[in-house]
Amino acid sequence: MSQPASPRLSRRPHPMRRQNSANDDERAPLLLNTSRSHMRIHGGAASPGRPNLSRDQSYSGMEHLIARHHSRRSSWGQRIVNVFTERSMSESKGSIFPDERVWYDQFTSTDWVHDTIADSYRARGLRSRKDFWGRVLKTVDGSQGWILSALCGCVIALIAYTVDVAESVVFDYKDGYCTKAWYFDEKRCCPRGRTECEEWKTWSQALSYHPFGEKWTDFLFYVGGVVLLACASCWVALWTKTVVPSAYRLTTLDENLAAESAHPVPDESPGDESASPRQVVDRKPANPPMVYYSAAGSGVAEVRVILSGFVLHGFLGLRTLIFKMVSLILSVSSGLSIGKEGPFVHMATCVGNIACRLFAKYDRNDAKRREVLSAAAAAGVAVAFGAPLGGVLFGLEEVSYFFPAKTLFRTFFACIIAALSLKFLNPYGTHKIVMFEIRYLIDWEYFELGSFIFVGVVGGAMGALFIKASKYWAQSFRRIRVIKAYPMLEVFLVAVVTGLLSYWNPLTKVSVQKLLLNLASPCDRTRIDGLGLCPRSMDDIPSILSTLILAFLIKGFLTVIAFGIKVPAGIYIPSMVVGGLMGRIVGHLAQWLVLATPEWSVWGGCATAADGTCIQPGVYGLIAAGATMCGVTRLSVTLAVILFELTGSLDYVLPFSLSILVAKWTADAIEPCSIYDLLTNMNAYPFLNNKDKPIFSGDLSDLVRRYRRERIIDITNSPSVPASSLRSQLEILHLHGELDGGLPILRDNVLVGLIPAPDLQYALDQLQDEGSSHCLMDQVQSFDEDDDIVGPDPTDFTQYIDPAPVALDIRSPIDLAWECFVKLGLRYICVLRDGKYAGMIHKKTFVKYTRELEDKQGGH
Repeated sequence: MSQPASPRLSRRPHPMRRQNSANDDERAPLLLNTSRSHMRIHGGAASPGRPNLSRDQSYSGMEHLIARHHSRRSSWGQRIVNVFTERSMSESKGSIFPDERVWYDQFTSTDWVHDTIADSYRARGLRSRKDFWGRVLKTVDGSQGWILSALCGCVIALIAYTVDVAESVVFDYKDGYCTKAWYFDEKRCCPRGRTECEEWKTWSQALSYHPFGEKWTDFLFYVGGVVLLACASCWVALWTKTVVPSAYRLTTLDENLAAESAHPVPDESPGDESASPRQVVDRKPANPPMVYYSAAGSGVAEVRVILSGFVLHGFLGLRTLIFKMVSLILSVSSGLSIGKEGPFVHMATCVGNIACRLFAKYDRNDAKRREVLSAAAAAGVAVAFGAPLGGVLFGLEEVSYFFPAKTLFRTFFACIIAALSLKFLNPYGTHKIVMFEIRYLIDWEYFELGSFIFVGVVGGAMGALFIKASKYWAQSFRRIRVIKAYPMLEVFLVAVVTGLLSYWNPLTKVSVQKLLLNLASPCDRTRIDGLGLCPRSMDDIPSILSTLILAFLIKGFLTVIAFGIKVPAGIYIPSMVVGGLMGRIVGHLAQWLVLATPEWSVWGGCATAADGTCIQPGVYGLIAAGATMCGVTRLSVTLAVILFELTGSLDYVLPFSLSILVAKWTADAIEPCSIYDLLTNMNAYPFLNNKDKPIFSGDLSDLVRRYRRERIIDITNSPSVPASSLRSQLEILHLHGELDGGLPILRDNVLVGLIPAPDLQYALDQLQDEGSSHCLMDQVQSFDEDDDIVGPDPTDFTQYIDPAPVALDIRSPIDLAWECFVKLGLRYICVLRDGKYAGMIHKKTFVKYTRELEDKQGGH
């Protein structure tokens, strides 16, 4: 992800003479101080010439060297090229333009406050122009969000079409091929079924040599196809391997769930005040690096964390998008018990992130960027289920952290554009945007309410137990050293087990989409029963139940072991399939009970109506599928709307909603965490759940430790500080993973300002002779007026200092700090005691405290 510049660091340096305020534009400084005093401190550094670029430099402060009429804005051709150019971590940190200084580093939190302020000043600059071109620029600026939403919707629909068509063809290659055209799947090759089709050839029919018989030949080809496609998918996903230095202090960054924690960094003891900053840095432990694969897993948990303000470079890049799309086609085609809906959300968010590079308004502002990412993620759900309204609610209920009304309407627009584009592309050959269309012609009876509630309870319990089983499997099997060291081995073993167990059962052999369609479909004369799930009489029900129970056990086990392997894998449809099997079992049991006891008055005329019974097992299957998915993901309103859009039946909105409501209550009682909460907690993301506030009983004194002197900048005796000392303090912050932290500036223990760590690093990188330089940390009276000075003094750090950081009294309740972190999106809060500086609370520290408190309270 390309990161925006800090609003403080995108300021122009103050000139030596006052300028007219009428010249303010969107690039004006946030805090105007044109009468800044100037002091030259000679520390052995040469005159401030143009320095060599280092890690985070961008020639800030050298605007005067650029010709006035030379536009520093990239052309549209360059922007389009940049859209399709993968930005590596190092490339995103350097820039040749002064206002493109990178504010965010890897694995840090977005500073929502400063991004919002920066956008306000940009908008103020546009509105200050009253001429014709100013109005044109305002119109173009206002339309950029709509252009991005429409563009994202079209591209997301095209990606969904490609994946849907390709995976259906490759999936059927495990059974045979079409002699009419090699790129036809079985449905397109044989519209009326395989029994009446000669164009479809199985592999046993295509081969003349059958050493083990035709049946075993087809079996070997099927198992080989599952293993080959699964391993190929894993091989593609492993190309997105990213190695993270251990100083970032995260447990892991994938859905392994069993990655071992890095060696802990020694905590700063309150004692040993005499230890020098350099001595502390020298104790840096040699932790092993952490590894994650951006194309593996569903990506929904990471998207949710990114939208909350967490920075993950490369996770939403073009390289990840391409590799994940190819790997997803192979993984779904392999027949593993995985879905493509979760990866659709991730890929759609990648599209939104890449599209943001077209406009600097979104490319350079992380808060504005997340408005587009929210709309794109919702459009991913819209094309995955063919449910545009469900996609909007998904963005509101699941992934988005801040969702203003403007974002809601643009999200709705993006989902509609994506749905219309998908309808024109027609991936399913039915001119429908839904994954499958179901119509229930018979209304439900009142005595079925008890069955619907029972299905909801069981579905919610199954979803919660799936979360516990996935966690147990990850902490047991995936902790085996060889499994952890070689992800391909686990994929191979899971693929072999899947092929051996799935082939012999007709329900587990088909794709999860086709199986869910058959489980939810009603039994009527207008539909062909290809899987034998519609009984012709009461005597057929026991054999159908045995097939369903066996498929339920197989699918449940395969879903648990497949979730978390290193391939693109979603959990939405697999969880719905397992629930649909359970619901179909309950539906057939209810059907058998009604047919066996037609004389009971509670049934009314149900036993003799509608071809023998009014019980529709398909309704139970779809209700249980929704209830199980609710238990896994804890989606409620979104899921009810998606089910309504799939069926298009108003009669069953009430049963759907009732079962989902009961399922959520049941799942919360058994396992409070959703599957994405589990992934977030296990991966140690600094994510504060704004939907679940813990119960706090203390004040900030429970969080604040006594600060060490290398954690502050004391200017009591002198406003100048050696640059080497500042570098040592910065290394301490990096050592403890606070790349987005800051150093408070004190005078007589009174907080007078704060310099963020990224700003401090950038300022230090501008110095040519860091070892002998002294840096000015406060405004002082001018000793000399050098009107002939060209540009600002690089040792003057006052332009990087936040003079009014957010501070709370140490007696403030922790609830107030929670509100500040969640509602304002702060990175850190300074703490005062009777007006004196007492310490600082970083967002990651607060997250850690919150999770420990929830563990003690039994919340997780």
